[in-house]
Amino acid sequence: MESRYFNRDLTEAGEATRSIHGGTSPDLVTGAILPPIYQTATYAQEGVGINKGHTYSRSSNPTVKSLELRLAAIEGSNCFATCFATGMAAMSTLLMTLMKKDEHLICSDVLFGGSVRFIDSILSKYGITASYVDAADPENVAKAIRPNTKLIFLETPANPTLKLNDIEAISKIAKKNNLPLVVDNTFMSSLQKPFDLGADIILYSTTKYIDGHNSTVGGALLTTNQQLATDFEYTRKNLGNIQAPFEAWLILQGLKTLVLRVKQHSDNALQVAKYLKNHPKVSSVIYPGLDDFPQLELAKKQHPSGYHGGMLVFEMVEGYDKAISVMNKVKLCALAESLGSTESLITHPASMTHAAMTREAREAIGLSEGMIRLSVGLEDVADIIKDLEQAMS
Repeated sequence: MESRYFNRDLTEAGEATRSIHGGTSPDLVTGAILPPIYQTATYAQEGVGINKGHTYSRSSNPTVKSLELRLAAIEGSNCFATCFATGMAAMSTLLMTLMKKDEHLICSDVLFGGSVRFIDSILSKYGITASYVDAADPENVAKAIRPNTKLIFLETPANPTLKLNDIEAISKIAKKNNLPLVVDNTFMSSLQKPFDLGADIILYSTTKYIDGHNSTVGGALLTTNQQLATDFEYTRKNLGNIQAPFEAWLILQGLKTLVLRVKQHSDNALQVAKYLKNHPKVSSVIYPGLDDFPQLELAKKQHPSGYHGGMLVFEMVEGYDKAISVMNKVKLCALAESLGSTESLITHPASMTHAAMTREAREAIGLSEGMIRLSVGLEDVADIIKDLEQAMS
């Protein structure tokens, strides 16, 4: 007998509901609310060429498929998700699926350091070239297009400077030139909807806000093109970089509170940003929710909920030495790479996430040696501020 919970129609459900129920239903045999962890390498087949949808866990896994269905449900109908062992596995699969020798891609000039490293150090070995452009002006993207350009890749907000790129404007350029537009949406997760603005592919490091608890590493690619999703799965099978089932199960649990978490991250970050803005020892603060954010109108357009995420950057009046002192003195905030977790994390991008870039290259994109990146967590905001205050004293 088919359960009434099976194949629930969530197409009209709200985002919080889809974040909890999308892709899963109570177990048909036991009634268990949570999906099982299918910790298996292989699957028994009924006969030659007769299987139940899975043959080997390097290719696919039921727990991973549940996560993929949940991510797709959150983004909306007619969406397909492919999950990976890390965010960089998603990035490498994306580029190795869509690019080949003697082809060219356009990237926004400010990217996660790992993305730059992969493009410049690995892809370049295979004859693939990249142009990094100031995509805050969409015309710079249009001017960078060559006859062999095959892809436009944006990060917005950018890591770590929080520079924004106009997804809608650039998507029009991409469509005019028959180029796929990819948006790394890691910093904003559910607070920004790249598909609604014209993007063709969304990339996530699920390690960050999607997991939200520093318990896994993972990545995902989402697209509304089913054939493209099939192509990603084929590359994933050959590279062997699928998400593991236990990590997929943990991410499924984290997703249930995503909508609540990102709003609280945003509220806390705004309060911390206002505190830092008024602090005499702080020379500058960048946060999209501040009234003096240089791209405020674009922030309002691309973050229509009014929530602008949990990431901010700031610099000290006394410069580099004071910045290092602050990061060495925090006690509640952890000095660590990564972001988007319940715990507040403080990072020195120049020596951590973007250390592979030359100082000149960092300065060219506005990443100074004294910049501090803060991933504002879910602690009581008064305690976060208290920790920063003692560290700056």
